[in-house]
Amino acid sequence: QVQLVESGGGSVQAGGSLRLSCVASGYTSRHYCMAWFRQAPGKKREEVAVLYTGRYLTDYADSAKGRFTISQDSAKNTLYLEMNSLKPEDTAMYSCAAVPRINFYSVCPADAASYDYWGQGTQVTVSS
Repeated sequence: QVQLVESGGGSVQAGGSLRLSCVASGYTSRHYCMAWFRQAPGKKREEVAVLYTGRYLTDYADSAKGRFTISQDSAKNTLYLEMNSLKPEDTAMYSCAAVPRINFYSVCPADAASYDYWGQGTQVTVSS
């Protein structure tokens, strides 16, 4: 059973930066999709960024490209989301999620329903 614990959220002004962390434990599969999702009040949960463990392949939502960076520290079993040039519309609850990949080249899903493991979330609030 994979367990995920996020931290690093907070309140910042527009243009500021935050780094979110997600510590993972209990890996049972060799390869995972590790993703950051966010959900604002009244809106659907959306994937912000995804990382393919072992491949160092990443992908981003259009809203995150050029501003957010997803990365991992394998030695610390930690996933990060570096967020720069934050905007008020980035305000949301951010959660990390994981799902095992069937094989090394499997494509990671973009929908939240496909992810098996979730952290509790960390709130990010950006003021104008």
